[in-house]
Parts: sequence; structure tokens; C-alpha cells
Amino acid sequence: MTDLVKATAGGKAEPPARSVRVVVLALMIAMLLAMLDNLIVGTAMPTIVGDLGGMEHLSWVVTAYTLATAASTPIWGKLGDMYGRKGIFLTSIVIFLIGSVLSGMSQDMGQLIGFRAVQGLGAGGLMVGVMAIIGDLVPPRERGRYQGMMAGVMAIAMIGGPLVGGTITDHLGWRWSFYINLPLGAVALAMVTAVLHLPRKERTKAKADYLGAVLLTVGITAIVLVTTWGGTEYAWGSAVIMELVALGAASLVGFLFVETKAAEPIVPLHIFRNRNFTLMSVVGFMAGFVMFGAVLFLPLYQQSVQGASATNSGLLLLPMLLAMMSVSLIAGRVTTSTGKYKVFPIAGSILMVTGLFLLSTMDTGTTRLTSGLYMAVLGAGMGFLMQITMLVAQNSVELKDMGVASSTTTLFRTLGSSFGVAIMGALFTGRVQDEMTARGGGGAIAKSAQLDAASLAQLPAPVREAYEYAVASGTHLAFLVGGSVAVVALVAALFVKEVPLRGTAKPEVPTPDDDGTAAARPAAVQQSQAV
Repeated sequence: MTDLVKATAGGKAEPPARSVRVVVLALMIAMLLAMLDNLIVGTAMPTIVGDLGGMEHLSWVVTAYTLATAASTPIWGKLGDMYGRKGIFLTSIVIFLIGSVLSGMSQDMGQLIGFRAVQGLGAGGLMVGVMAIIGDLVPPRERGRYQGMMAGVMAIAMIGGPLVGGTITDHLGWRWSFYINLPLGAVALAMVTAVLHLPRKERTKAKADYLGAVLLTVGITAIVLVTTWGGTEYAWGSAVIMELVALGAASLVGFLFVETKAAEPIVPLHIFRNRNFTLMSVVGFMAGFVMFGAVLFLPLYQQSVQGASATNSGLLLLPMLLAMMSVSLIAGRVTTSTGKYKVFPIAGSILMVTGLFLLSTMDTGTTRLTSGLYMAVLGAGMGFLMQITMLVAQNSVELKDMGVASSTTTLFRTLGSSFGVAIMGALFTGRVQDEMTARGGGGAIAKSAQLDAASLAQLPAPVREAYEYAVASGTHLAFLVGGSVAVVALVAALFVKEVPLRGTAKPEVPTPDDDGTAAARPAAVQQSQAV
């Protein structure tokens, strides 16, 4: 959408703003911040532990960030709806950068975990802010034009993250894996401040839903901890896990009750009355489940079984990421030109299920070319789904709910990834350990089902061969279960109703209200408007 033409008190319109493409570029830089961080930090973790110590708290460096991101996501979305998108988005960038600086200055593992939580709070607003602002600026009919750019950012992050992280850690030190966010963040802040112009939003008089925010945060935290700790830190049937399950269930039930009474609910339950929005939430959950499971296990399989270098682990996903980016671009252009989209969730779900079942057939004799083709099938399926789910979800709600629609869809995808990593990881680890025990090599992996390249090279040949077989077997089970679960996404996609995308109506220039402020804009905003 082009610039919002603001009426002044004298009735004189301000000059039009910059093009949507410039604004979207600024938003993509901010999106890259959030996506790169975990991948860069993950590569630096061995060095960080060597410097700070606290190996027993290692998992909390990632868990604190993930928890804060997931718990804050719906809150950021609602704040943007209530108080204005731009200011809230800039605030999330600043918090993320403050967390990055503090993380880089950490002197022990406790400080690092705490500052990573601060970073995660900001990251929760980055992704939601990008999606919601694009939803405000670009009508759904035109939004497909930018899908390729979003998929490209994801591909750059997944490929470049580990490479950049390794290079920075080796040459500048692990602290720069956090400080590197500062120049990117500064560019994003400057560009968003300069080129993003949104209509001024009147401050709502209703009180924020603090109780709902607390209950939702507790519920999400309990869920993420269950999926993170279950089967690793604690047995699935242990008292700790059962208490977390009970706490999470009670908090979410209480949250649902509070949302029916709140004047400004964090997640307005009426958005789930729209069938398409609910179905896209299900599809997004399954896409997150599959996507992050694949990103976790594919490099592990190729390193352990096919002998690939861990240094170039990001490049191992290239067939999947290129297919995802290309298909997303094509789907976006077709959606823009035709206004039709139902075929894409269906085709994407079919390809996702097919790709997962193909990947489940890999064994110790599977070539890199074959596994690359299988990954491309999965990537094509993800390309049809990743942005279409957000587009349909946003098209299913009123503009006033754009933020909560974006944050809720993002939250479901985040929770899906948490469940996917936990469930597929538990199945993988159990199968690898069982196979190694059966083949007499269990002692080599007494405490872990994952060995790095150096440890693997030191194993005796028979044990190494047994481990390769065990990893292939574990990968088979993980992807087989992933493919079975992904069928749910296909069923949900079949019930999506083709609702015309907003964006065909002519834009209306806002007129001053009695108090001199611009009147509310219509739902559809044409691409020809200035940003």
C-alpha cells in the first residue's frame, strides 16, 4: 500500500511516502535478525561453554530464548493492535539489541541465560511485527509478490547462519556472535523509522488484559518445558513433567475463561469462529512440526551416515531451501494474478507428506543425490505452505485483529516446532540407543545419541558402522512419524474455503474527523498507495 495520505488541519495532504518494496526490505532485515540469531549462536555454543563453563546449564541458553519468544509472541501482536504497530515494532528491535549486547558481555552462564531471555522477548515482537505490518501495508491479493523475499530470507538464515557463526567464533570470538546483531539492528531501526509510515492509531481506553497475558505466558512456558525436558532431563512419566502438564492445562483453561470476559483479550476467541483461520492454525502447527524436525535431523543424518562435513551443515539443506524459495515465489505470483489460493495448501500438504515418507526410506546406502531429491520434494511442500498459511489467516480477520491473527498463527507454528523437535527427537534418540545396544555398541553413546564428527572418527570400525546404521534407523522412524502426523495438515487443507482475497476495492482517501484526525481506512488497500 502506498503512503497513507494524512490530512492536516488545513486539509492539505502530506506528500506520498516511499514504495512498499523499500519498507518490506527494512522489515526483512529485522526478520533476518530473529532468524539468524539461534543458528549463529548454536554454532558458537561449544566455545561459549569452554569459556564460561556451566555445561550442565547449556540447554537453558536455547530454552530461555525459545520460552521468552513463544510467551511474548501473542502479547506483542495485541499491543500492536491496541497502541500502533510501528512504535511497538521499534520497541521490540531495541529490546532484542539490548539483549544481544548484554549476552555478549556475559561473565558466566547464569548471566547469559538471563540475557538470552531478554533477547527472546524482543525476538517475539520481531517476527509478529513484520507479518502484521506487511498485513497492514499490502492487501492479501498483492501479498504474494513478497513471498519469495520472505522465503529467501529464511534460506539465507538457514544456510548462512552456521557458516557465519563458525567464522565469527573462529576469528573474532564467541561474543561477536551476539554483537553482530548490532549493525543489522541499527540498519533495521534506521530504515523502519525513516520509511515506514502508518496511520496514527488512537490509544485504546480499555485496560490491557494483564491476567490473560500472565495465564497465557504460564501455559506456554509449561508446554515448552514439557516438550524440552520430557524424555531428556526427566522421564515422561516423572512428577516434574506431570506437574508441568497439570500447570499448563490449568493455566490455558483459565486463560480461555478470562478471554471471554476481557475488554481487550490477548487472543480474541472470535477469530477461531472463522473456519479458514482455525484450519490455517492447524496447518501452521503441522508445518512447524515438520520443518524444524527436518532441519534438525537431515544434517545429522548426512554428517553421521553420508560423511558430510559439519562445517558446511547449512549447505546440506540447500536442495530443500532452494525448492522452498522457488515454489513460494511461484505460488505468490499465481495468487497475486488469479486471487486463488486453495490449491496451494492442498498441494503443499501432499508434497510435504510425500517428502517425509521418501526421507523415511533413507538408509546407510542412500546417496547424497537421492537424499537431495527427497529434500527438494519436502522443500516444495513447505514452499506452498509457509507464507500461504499466514496470508489466508490474515485474510480471515478484520484489520483491527491483524496483529493477534499474525501472532496467533506464529505461535501455533512455534509450538508445532517445539513439539516436533521434542517428539521426533525422543523417537530418534530411543531408536539409536536401542539399535546400538542390540549391536553391542551402546557404551559408545552411553549419554547421547548424537556424536560429533571428531568423536565418530575415533570409534572402532564395527562400532562406527553400527552407529551409522542406528542413525539411519532413527531417522527413518522420526520421518515416518512426521509424515503420519503431516496427514493432519492435508485433511485440514481439504476443508479450506476459497474466500476472495481483499485488495480489489478502490482505496479511499481518509477524511478528517471532527477532532482533526484521519478517519479509519477501508479494509482493502491498493498496492499503488504509498507506504
